[in-house]
Amino acid sequence: MPRKARIDAPGALHHIIIRGIERRRIFSDDQDRDNFIERLGKIITETQTSCLAWALIPNHAHILLRTGSTPLSTVMRRLLTGYAVSYNRRHRRSGHLFQNRYKSILCQEDTYLLELVRYIHLNPLRANIVKTRKESDRYPYSGHSVLMGKIKRDFQDTDYVLRLFGKKVSGARRAYRAYVERGIAQGRRPDLVGGGLIRSAGGWSAVTAMRNAKDHMKSDERILGDGDFAQSVLNQAKERLEDRYRLQA
Repeated sequence: MPRKARIDAPGALHHIIIRGIERRRIFSDDQDRDNFIERLGKIITETQTSCLAWALIPNHAHILLRTGSTPLSTVMRRLLTGYAVSYNRRHRRSGHLFQNRYKSILCQEDTYLLELVRYIHLNPLRANIVKTRKESDRYPYSGHSVLMGKIKRDFQDTDYVLRLFGKKVSGARRAYRAYVERGIAQGRRPDLVGGGLIRSAGGWSAVTAMRNAKDHMKSDERILGDGDFAQSVLNQAKERLEDRYRLQA
């Protein structure tokens, strides 16, 4: 079955998941991680893309981006191609570094932005890379430490996220940290990264209830949002595609 085209538009919020081929490492040490972060910062600054959350795990990475005028595909191609070439050269290897193409999920911002920031920034704790919340606050390879003011990364849009928690930075950081802590007990969140209907409905229990009620909801594996949001995004994508064909005709 052919793969579906990516959905993108200026201002769209994307949760991006990058995985190593055959679950292998894509970061072997801090030098690799620093290389990736430097490239990420340079590219999103040049393309005026907004980075709201990110976390590096040995065999995968999560990034939450809001696109500007540069398409997501261009941003990610520059990032991943450049990093893979550099990684292979440094480690004297050849072949693919990443598993197929990266996964990108277009997200309904009002409903899911803060959920995704929390989910992404809890990844190092869930993966046992850090053992405590205090250690997580200082882990340099996640946007959480940047939001907490322990690490400085100029490319990360901390102001936008912190403003959602309060007007004063100190109070906003306390509220943000408390919000993240409340998410620890939730464990893994398949409703945030699972199939399209699971995400649109809000989890398997909601899907089961809908099926029992013989209810239907528009869903798409490329979209995280409710049925109305999914339908709206798909309609807009269809209109842009039709406009492109008209211009080419």
